[in-house]
Amino acid sequence: MQIEKFKTDIISHRQTMLRLAVKYLQNAEDAEDAVQETLLRLWQMRDRLDTISKPAAFAIQTVKNICIDHLRTAKILTTPDDFLPNANMETPYAAVERQNTLDLISKIIANLPELQRIVIRMRDVEGYELQEIAEITGSQVNAVTVNLSRARKKVREIMFKMLNYESKQDEFVA
Repeated sequence: MQIEKFKTDIISHRQTMLRLAVKYLQNAEDAEDAVQETLLRLWQMRDRLDTISKPAAFAIQTVKNICIDHLRTAKILTTPDDFLPNANMETPYAAVERQNTLDLISKIIANLPELQRIVIRMRDVEGYELQEIAEITGSQVNAVTVNLSRARKKVREIMFKMLNYESKQDEFVA
């Protein structure tokens, strides 16, 4: 395969390969490495690519296989600490502290104005996208963004005051 044909048949599908790699690896840098490795492998075997009926599909399958190999290798290279019992378990104190904080945040959110309460719950708790929230609430995306920002700011302010960070900061400054 000549360089011009390689560019049109393989390199022109680079973005598709990159999207697939990001989907598999969940990391842009690793995905870029996988695509580069794919292009390098395919370039090294360019003489045999002429016999392949769909070189773009072959390239995409190759990047997929490289990503799977990468994931397998990463799984094998776990640290010994991963196998210790209770190594990643939360202490009872930390669990209670976390639950108390979540309860406090829930109470603060419950006291927000209705639209702010709805928007922050849908976005930060349920994981809706801004466009989906806008459609459900009958608002514009900009209005959803503004209400979300105001709700988060209000939650931060109240948490800050309730946890007495203001008075503790004064102690450290003095």
